[in-house]
Amino acid sequence: MKDETKEVSMDGTERKGTSRRGFLTTTLAAGGALAGAGLARAQGAPDPLITEVQSWAQGWGDGVDATPYGLPIHYESDVVRRNVSWLTADAISSINFTPIHALDGTITPQGCAFERHHSGAIELSKADYRLMINGLVDTPLVFTYEDLERFPRVTRTFFLECAANTGMEWAGAQLNGAQFTHGMIHNMEYTGVPLRTLLEEAGVKPEGKWIYVEGADASSNGRSIPLEKAMDDCLVAFKANGEALRKEHGYPVRLVVPGWEGNMWVKWLRRVEVGDQPWESREETSKYTDTLEDGTSRKWTWVMDAKSVITSPSPQSPIKHGPGPLVITGLAWSGRGSIARVDVSLDGGKTWKEARLAAPGQDKALTRFYFDHVWDGSEMLLQSRAIDSTGYVQPTKTELRAFRGVNSIYHNNCIQTWWVKASGEAENVEVS
Repeated sequence: MKDETKEVSMDGTERKGTSRRGFLTTTLAAGGALAGAGLARAQGAPDPLITEVQSWAQGWGDGVDATPYGLPIHYESDVVRRNVSWLTADAISSINFTPIHALDGTITPQGCAFERHHSGAIELSKADYRLMINGLVDTPLVFTYEDLERFPRVTRTFFLECAANTGMEWAGAQLNGAQFTHGMIHNMEYTGVPLRTLLEEAGVKPEGKWIYVEGADASSNGRSIPLEKAMDDCLVAFKANGEALRKEHGYPVRLVVPGWEGNMWVKWLRRVEVGDQPWESREETSKYTDTLEDGTSRKWTWVMDAKSVITSPSPQSPIKHGPGPLVITGLAWSGRGSIARVDVSLDGGKTWKEARLAAPGQDKALTRFYFDHVWDGSEMLLQSRAIDSTGYVQPTKTELRAFRGVNSIYHNNCIQTWWVKASGEAENVEVS
C-alpha cells in the first residue's frame, strides 16, 4: 500500500500526494535511482565513487599544523559575507551580509557574521584598552581588560539585527537573495560581564535613569539606553563563540544589548556615563528614525519585533534536484522573547502548516525551523510566519504598510515570499 498524504495546491484545493516515505519506498522498490533527486542508488547500479578506491584514499593528508587556525575547506569558499557595492559611498561606513542561505543550525561563525561600520574597524589591543564608568555614580571607575576578566562572567546566546535589515523591501521586492534581504543579522554565544555588575561596582546614584555609551573608534557611535535595560540583560562582552571577538566585531570589548537594534551594540566600548535623561543634545539620536505615512516619526523603536525567513529554498539556494523529498528551512527570532511557533505556507499565505522547531525557542536568540515536504515539481509561493512567546504574529507586507507606510527603511519585519519555479530556481516576489 502506498503511503499517502494530503497536500494543498496553489488554488487552495486538496489533492492526494505521495509522502516522503512513500516516495523513497516506491522508487527504490522499482529498482531505479531516484529520478533527479540524487538521494540514493538502487542495488545493481554500481557507483565507482563507492566501489573503487579514490585518489584521496591513496596517500597522506595534511598534518595537524598545516593550518594553525582552521579555515573552511575550499569547496565551501562561496560561503562568505557579501556587500552591495551601491549601498553606501564608502566601505568604511557600510554593511556586509551574513550568508544565511548557506548556513544551518543557529550559531553564526564569527567569520561569516555581518558587520556594520560607521568609521571603519579599528585595531585596539587588550593592553591599551580602557573602559570608564562615570556620571551619576558614587565612584567613577576605569577598568582595564584584565580587570574585566577578574569579574564573574556569564555566557549567553543572542541575535544581533541591524534596524535596516530588510529595509530595502519596503517599496517592493528589491534584492534577490535571503543573504541580501535578511542577512544583516547574526546569532552568537557571547561571554562577558553583566553591565549591571560594573554599574553596581561604581554605585549608581538614585537620580540615575539613563546611560550614555560610546566606542573608542572615530565615530564613537554614542547611544543613550534606559538604565532599566542596562541593569537587566546587557553584557560587556569580550568573547564570541568561545574565542576573542573579531576586529570587525569590536575587539577586544563590545556592548551586547539583547533584542534591541544593532546600532546600540556599541563596539570598542570605552565609556558608560550615567545620567538622569537621554543625551540627545549630544547629537546622538538613540535610534534610527521610523518615518510614518503621515510624515510623523516614531521615537525610541529599539526592540526588534518577531520575524522569520525561509533560507532554503531561496534565490541563492535553489532546489538542485527534481521532485521528491525536500527540506524547507529557515530562521525565526524576536527581540521581545522566544519563538513559540513558526508556520510555513506553500501557496502565498492562503493556507498554513506548522513547522517543527530544531530546538525550543531561546530568549532573544535565533530559532531554526524545518518543514519536511515532498515536492511534486509544481510552483510554490513559500512564506514563513513567526509567533513569539508574547503571542505577537509576524505581519504581512500589506498589514505592515497599512500602519507604517513606505517612507521608513527600518524595522521591516514583514513576511517574505519566494516564488519557487518548476525548475527549482527561486525569486523574490510579493503577493497581495
